[in-house]
Amino acid sequence: MRRPYRAPPPTKEGPRTNQEIRVREVQLIDHDGSNLGVTPTEEALQRAVDAGLDLVEISPNSSPPVCKILDYGRYKYQSQKKAAEARKKQKVVEVKEIKMRPNIDTHDYEVKMRNMKRFFDEGDKVKVTLRFRGREMAHQDLGIALLNKVRDETAEFAKVESHPRLEGRQMVMVLAPIAR
Repeated sequence: MRRPYRAPPPTKEGPRTNQEIRVREVQLIDHDGSNLGVTPTEEALQRAVDAGLDLVEISPNSSPPVCKILDYGRYKYQSQKKAAEARKKQKVVEVKEIKMRPNIDTHDYEVKMRNMKRFFDEGDKVKVTLRFRGREMAHQDLGIALLNKVRDETAEFAKVESHPRLEGRQMVMVLAPIAR
Protein backbone atom coordinates (compact mmCIF):
# COMPACT_ATOMS: atom_id res chain seq x y z
CA MET A 1 0.00 0.00 0.00
CA ARG A 2 1.34 3.42 -1.00
CA ARG A 3 1.69 6.21 1.51
CA PRO A 4 -0.19 9.43 0.72
CA TYR A 5 1.92 12.31 -0.53
CA ARG A 6 2.82 14.68 2.26
CA ALA A 7 4.05 18.20 1.50
CA PRO A 8 7.27 19.28 3.19
CA PRO A 9 6.78 21.51 6.23
CA PRO A 10 6.66 25.20 5.36
CA THR A 11 9.98 26.99 5.73
CA LYS A 12 9.78 29.87 8.16
CA GLU A 13 10.79 33.33 6.99
CA GLY A 14 13.16 35.34 9.13
CA PRO A 15 15.48 34.39 11.98
CA ARG A 16 14.96 31.44 14.32
CA THR A 17 13.50 32.25 17.73
CA ASN A 18 13.21 30.63 21.17
CA GLN A 19 12.75 26.80 20.88
CA GLU A 20 13.71 26.81 17.18
CA ILE A 21 17.34 27.49 18.17
CA ARG A 22 18.84 23.99 18.37
CA VAL A 23 22.50 24.49 19.25
CA ARG A 24 24.24 23.70 22.53
CA GLU A 25 25.56 27.21 23.21
CA VAL A 26 25.18 30.71 21.80
CA GLN A 27 26.96 34.07 21.92
CA LEU A 28 24.40 36.02 23.98
CA ILE A 29 23.65 39.74 23.76
CA ASP A 30 21.34 41.15 26.44
CA HIS A 31 18.29 43.33 25.69
CA ASP A 32 20.28 46.46 26.64
CA GLY A 33 23.07 45.57 24.15
CA SER A 34 25.71 44.22 26.55
CA ASN A 35 27.62 41.11 25.42
CA LEU A 36 27.22 38.27 27.96
CA GLY A 37 29.62 35.92 26.14
CA VAL A 38 29.16 32.26 25.25
CA THR A 39 26.16 30.89 27.17
CA PRO A 40 24.32 27.53 27.12
CA THR A 41 21.13 27.84 25.04
CA GLU A 42 18.84 26.74 27.92
CA GLU A 43 20.25 29.47 30.17
CA ALA A 44 19.88 32.06 27.39
CA LEU A 45 16.26 30.99 26.84
CA GLN A 46 15.56 31.25 30.58
CA ARG A 47 17.02 34.79 30.69
CA ALA A 48 14.76 35.78 27.77
CA VAL A 49 11.68 34.30 29.50
CA ASP A 50 12.58 36.07 32.78
CA ALA A 51 12.85 39.38 30.89
CA GLY A 52 9.50 38.70 29.14
CA LEU A 53 11.19 38.84 25.73
CA ASP A 54 12.29 36.45 22.97
CA LEU A 55 15.64 34.88 22.16
CA VAL A 56 16.33 35.72 18.49
CA GLU A 57 19.17 34.32 16.38
CA ILE A 58 20.82 37.38 14.81
CA SER A 59 23.85 35.78 13.11
CA PRO A 60 23.23 32.04 12.52
CA ASN A 61 26.39 31.40 10.46
CA SER A 62 28.94 32.40 13.09
CA SER A 63 30.36 29.90 15.56
CA PRO A 64 28.71 29.91 18.07
CA PRO A 65 25.60 31.63 16.64
CA VAL A 66 24.92 35.15 17.94
CA CYS A 67 21.56 35.48 19.72
CA LYS A 68 19.96 38.56 21.21
CA ILE A 69 17.23 38.97 23.80
CA LEU A 70 14.59 41.29 22.32
CA ASP A 71 10.90 41.72 21.51
CA TYR A 72 10.55 39.71 18.27
CA GLY A 73 7.29 41.39 17.23
CA ARG A 74 8.88 44.84 17.40
CA TYR A 75 12.05 43.57 15.66
CA LYS A 76 9.99 42.15 12.77
CA TYR A 77 7.94 45.36 12.48
CA GLN A 78 11.06 47.56 12.37
CA SER A 79 12.76 45.37 9.75
CA GLN A 80 9.60 45.56 7.58
CA LYS A 81 9.61 49.35 7.92
CA LYS A 82 13.29 49.51 6.90
CA ALA A 83 12.62 47.32 3.85
CA ALA A 84 9.63 49.48 2.83
CA GLU A 85 11.73 52.64 3.21
CA ALA A 86 14.50 51.16 1.05
CA ARG A 87 11.95 50.20 -1.64
CA LYS A 88 10.49 53.70 -1.56
CA LYS A 89 13.89 55.30 -2.18
CA GLN A 90 14.66 53.10 -5.20
CA LYS A 91 14.16 54.75 -8.59
CA VAL A 92 12.98 52.47 -11.35
CA VAL A 93 14.53 53.62 -14.63
CA GLU A 94 11.93 53.53 -17.36
CA VAL A 95 12.54 53.70 -21.10
CA LYS A 96 10.33 56.37 -22.63
CA GLU A 97 9.79 56.40 -26.37
CA ILE A 98 9.73 59.45 -28.62
CA LYS A 99 8.46 58.77 -32.16
CA MET A 100 9.37 61.02 -35.07
CA ARG A 101 9.27 61.12 -38.87
CA PRO A 102 12.18 62.24 -41.08
CA ASN A 103 10.34 65.38 -42.29
CA ILE A 104 9.13 66.51 -38.84
CA ASP A 105 7.98 70.14 -38.54
CA THR A 106 10.15 72.51 -36.41
CA HIS A 107 7.45 73.12 -33.78
CA ASP A 108 6.69 69.41 -33.42
CA TYR A 109 10.43 68.77 -33.10
CA GLU A 110 10.75 71.40 -30.33
CA VAL A 111 7.83 69.86 -28.41
CA LYS A 112 9.43 66.41 -28.62
CA MET A 113 12.76 67.85 -27.43
CA ARG A 114 11.06 69.51 -24.42
CA ASN A 115 9.45 66.18 -23.51
CA MET A 116 12.79 64.43 -23.92
CA LYS A 117 14.47 66.94 -21.56
CA ARG A 118 11.72 66.35 -18.98
CA PHE A 119 12.23 62.57 -19.21
CA PHE A 120 15.98 62.99 -18.65
CA ASP A 121 15.33 65.25 -15.64
CA GLU A 122 13.17 62.47 -14.14
CA GLY A 123 16.05 60.03 -14.64
CA ASP A 124 14.46 57.98 -17.44
CA LYS A 125 16.09 56.69 -20.62
CA VAL A 126 14.68 57.77 -23.98
CA LYS A 127 14.32 55.62 -27.07
CA VAL A 128 14.07 57.83 -30.17
CA THR A 129 12.24 56.00 -32.95
CA LEU A 130 12.30 57.44 -36.45
CA ARG A 131 9.68 55.80 -38.68
CA PHE A 132 10.06 55.75 -42.45
CA ARG A 133 7.05 55.41 -44.73
CA GLY A 134 6.91 54.58 -48.42
CA ARG A 135 9.62 56.32 -50.42
CA GLU A 136 11.17 57.86 -47.29
CA MET A 137 13.23 54.63 -47.06
CA ALA A 138 15.29 55.93 -49.99
CA HIS A 139 16.33 58.96 -47.90
CA GLN A 140 17.79 57.33 -44.79
CA ASP A 141 20.46 60.03 -44.75
CA LEU A 142 17.72 62.51 -43.64
CA GLY A 143 16.92 60.18 -40.73
CA ILE A 144 20.54 59.89 -39.66
CA ALA A 145 20.92 63.67 -39.89
CA LEU A 146 17.83 64.15 -37.67
CA LEU A 147 19.06 61.65 -35.05
CA ASN A 148 22.50 63.30 -35.05
CA LYS A 149 20.78 66.66 -34.47
CA VAL A 150 18.88 65.14 -31.51
CA ARG A 151 22.14 63.71 -30.15
CA ASP A 152 23.94 67.06 -30.43
CA GLU A 153 21.11 69.02 -28.77
CA THR A 154 20.89 66.60 -25.83
CA ALA A 155 24.68 66.19 -25.41
CA GLU A 156 24.88 68.32 -22.24
CA PHE A 157 22.37 66.23 -20.25
CA ALA A 158 22.30 62.82 -22.03
CA LYS A 159 24.69 60.31 -23.55
CA VAL A 160 24.11 57.88 -26.40
CA GLU A 161 23.57 54.38 -25.07
CA SER A 162 22.98 52.74 -28.45
CA HIS A 163 23.83 54.47 -31.69
CA PRO A 164 21.28 54.84 -34.53
CA ARG A 165 20.52 51.52 -36.21
CA LEU A 166 17.95 50.48 -38.77
CA GLU A 167 15.31 47.94 -37.68
CA GLY A 168 13.02 47.24 -40.61
CA ARG A 169 11.30 50.49 -41.57
CA GLN A 170 12.43 52.41 -38.49
CA MET A 171 15.68 53.81 -37.14
CA VAL A 172 16.25 53.55 -33.37
CA MET A 173 18.62 55.33 -30.96
CA VAL A 174 18.65 55.07 -27.16
CA LEU A 175 19.80 57.94 -24.94
CA ALA A 176 20.49 57.77 -21.19
CA PRO A 177 20.66 60.69 -18.73
CA ILE A 178 24.07 61.73 -17.43
CA ALA A 179 24.30 61.24 -13.66
CA ARG A 180 24.86 64.51 -11.81
